[in-house]
Amino acid sequence: MEVVSASHGALGPLLGKLTALLVNECGRLKGVRREIRSLRSELTHMHGALKKYAKLEDPDDQVKEWISLVRELAYDTEDCFDKFIHHLGKDGQGSGFKEFFRKTARRLKTLGARRGIANQIDDLKVRIKEVKELKNSYRLDDIACGTSGQAALDPRLSALFAEETHLVGIDGPRDDLAKWMMEEKNKHHCRVLSIVGFGGSGKTTLANEVYRKIQGHFHYHAFVSVSQKPDTRKIIKDVISQVSCKDEFIKENNCSSRIIATTRILEVASSCCPGRDDQIYEMKPLSNLHSEKLFFKRIFGSLDSCPDMLNEVSYAILKKCGGLPLAIISISGLLANKPCVKEEWEKVKRSIGADLNKRQSLEGMKNILSLSYNDLPPNLKTCMLYLSNFPKDYVIERERLVRRWIAEGFISEERGQSHQDVAENYFYELINKSMVQPIDIGYDGKVQACRVHDMMLELIISKSIEENFITVVSGNQTVWENSQCFIRRLSIQHIDQHLASELAKKDLSHVRSLTVTSSSCIKHLPSLVEFETLRVLDFEGCKGLKKYDMSSIDKLFQLQYLSFRGTEISEVPSGIVMLHDLETLDLRDTFIEELPGGIVQLIKLQHLLMKNMYGTDETRIPIGIGNMTNLLGISGFNITSSSVHAVEELGKLINLIVLHVRYIADSEESHKYRRHGDMLLSSLCKLGSFKLQSLCIDGGNSCPFELLDSWSPLPSYLQSYKMSTPYSLSKLPKWIAPLASLAYLDINLSVLTEQDLRILGVLPALLSLELHVDNVQKEMLPVKGVGFRCLKEFVYALYEGTTANLLFEEGALPKLEKLELPFFVSTARAYCLYLGIEHLPCLKDLDIVIYNKGATSSECEAAAVAIRKEASQHPNHPRLILSQIYKGSDTDDDEVSRGQSDAIEAS
Repeated sequence: MEVVSASHGALGPLLGKLTALLVNECGRLKGVRREIRSLRSELTHMHGALKKYAKLEDPDDQVKEWISLVRELAYDTEDCFDKFIHHLGKDGQGSGFKEFFRKTARRLKTLGARRGIANQIDDLKVRIKEVKELKNSYRLDDIACGTSGQAALDPRLSALFAEETHLVGIDGPRDDLAKWMMEEKNKHHCRVLSIVGFGGSGKTTLANEVYRKIQGHFHYHAFVSVSQKPDTRKIIKDVISQVSCKDEFIKENNCSSRIIATTRILEVASSCCPGRDDQIYEMKPLSNLHSEKLFFKRIFGSLDSCPDMLNEVSYAILKKCGGLPLAIISISGLLANKPCVKEEWEKVKRSIGADLNKRQSLEGMKNILSLSYNDLPPNLKTCMLYLSNFPKDYVIERERLVRRWIAEGFISEERGQSHQDVAENYFYELINKSMVQPIDIGYDGKVQACRVHDMMLELIISKSIEENFITVVSGNQTVWENSQCFIRRLSIQHIDQHLASELAKKDLSHVRSLTVTSSSCIKHLPSLVEFETLRVLDFEGCKGLKKYDMSSIDKLFQLQYLSFRGTEISEVPSGIVMLHDLETLDLRDTFIEELPGGIVQLIKLQHLLMKNMYGTDETRIPIGIGNMTNLLGISGFNITSSSVHAVEELGKLINLIVLHVRYIADSEESHKYRRHGDMLLSSLCKLGSFKLQSLCIDGGNSCPFELLDSWSPLPSYLQSYKMSTPYSLSKLPKWIAPLASLAYLDINLSVLTEQDLRILGVLPALLSLELHVDNVQKEMLPVKGVGFRCLKEFVYALYEGTTANLLFEEGALPKLEKLELPFFVSTARAYCLYLGIEHLPCLKDLDIVIYNKGATSSECEAAAVAIRKEASQHPNHPRLILSQIYKGSDTDDDEVSRGQSDAIEAS
């Protein structure tokens, strides 16, 4: 199946639609069939030529012009047919493909309808003739096209991107700067570190590593980005959102605050460092040894695995990179996907141009990044360009991105893989090729989000403008597309009155996606009625949306992705029930408490996501949800607010993968909602035998959790189970032990025993375990050297009144990377304040809270010293966050002892 692409536009899908018209009734009418066949024939020839020219490495201006004309023609032709067929078949919504065309055919039998489509086709035929004549006058058929094969993605590369965040050559500067920032000199004064350097030199990476190394010494810490057009209000909000004590944080104080800033401009770095104790650190290129380590490890897996025949050309390429990490990563990502053929590598070397170590120029770096971009296959180029929808330093969630790619028509099913699977593969390919930076890598290897380096973003924005793929409205950086072309995709990031008046002059009826990323843009946003061909409408994070008129949203008949997430709206626009092609509806972090009943008519919907900002979460499951069998994920509905029948219908969702629901009922209401609990169990038993992979139940009542002990048949596909509630289970559920796929488990137990640890330890796929415990069988519970072979994250929390510690024995948790747990001094005294951290060979992050209950201040200090000593003697030198909670005799409040810090990244 052909897909929409940046280079070919909608030509591939258009040909498929024309073929479908010919084989259905509306293509059999007198005159119409002949015209459609003629149109398809001409466009098919053009499609073949486009594929030929796409293989050109450096097409001339005439070829680019012709490709652009064909691309725009294809977009306009598809828009024309989509609108026309919708107009004729609007009464047949939701009746199926064949019935849709049957009703369309009946309408086409009128003379007026035939005359309408004939006029449309006549206009298109005139344009096709002009484009064809231009091709002949340019003699484009005489152009010989080379071929450039694409190497298949090596699946082993997926393990490499996780390590790229820890670049080589950074340990020394990180440790020196961290030590400087923590010096006792001028202890009670603020100290600023400015890191300055060329784009791609690793400034942000170094700042982040210093930040991570010292943040454990401070109670308050934040890391934010500042763009070239900073939104001061947003920056302050971002800082405040990351600290727990808002009032104290923003006051002048003598709490040893530390600030880190990064910038490309020396004058900016100087202005950030007005004090005598502040420091400006200038980034240095990587040494030859570190450059080689980064380069060869990325391509071959180790420093000494490069074939002899490639040694010379490799060092020549490295020399041209000039020790800049971004350049080395980009080029090595390109070469990692090319065959080990010297001629291919020589070709890359010649393409790089001048040495970057002689002159660090913006053009030189862009040249390197262009090489990596140009080496992408067409499908990945399209997906990469799509990232120019988002502003600088924007964190783009993986799920949001792949759903938008699918809605745009960029993805087709391949070799039995679903659209979702193919889109996620593309996402990881972009990471493996070092085109984007991974953010928040899970313990299962899944990347939750990505970010585009600012220099790469500049490149793809320029490419998007060149191909009229996306129009970005962002203050004085806005570049309007060629006046002869329509806007196809619109990203509004910053707009003022002047830009709004310019936008008002544009024809927006051909815009396929609208992305608004700033709340201040809403008041200048054109009416929705102008965006009649939208497939994607994304308002995520726009707080002022409630003032925007969405009464005409029902006119967006092709809309497939709609996000109001984080917009604070309180009502769903009623017209949503008319969006029959909608696949994603994201209403999380809004004030919406009720869905229109007609929502169940949207049978193509795959993701129905709710989360109320009031915290009440009274949203009822709509009656009739059982008909929405395409649903893959639903969240935010309250079981006890819903009808028993609606809860029962959940069991009909045969494709459901993710289910996050609430069960809100206090102890006195348990009997009242017993039927709800029984029906939830019944539905879960059915869903467990289908495809359910993730289950989260949030609530404060024992009913649903105790009932789950009878879960049968076992949910064999379940990978994640989370109970978000203060209620604790009386025992470990018996259905957990046989689950071979369970990777994430968050569970509350009233008593934790050694037997529980043995059962959990044999789960073969368990990666992350959160245990919240009321009581423990022993004061010191040993974690033995058996079981938990895959566990990478362990969070152990005890509720008030329990003072039991864990002791890790030799061989325990062999792959554990992150550990969070309390440390009770009064209990640990008998064991010499020992934890057994040395027995955790892969440990990277350690977060310990020291409780002083029943201990003296000197004993607590000795405990802190002992823990720091254990951590410092560990071969990995794990990052340690150590805090102390003091239990006063006259208060129930906990006091946490730490300092204060903040880190800011500027550009």
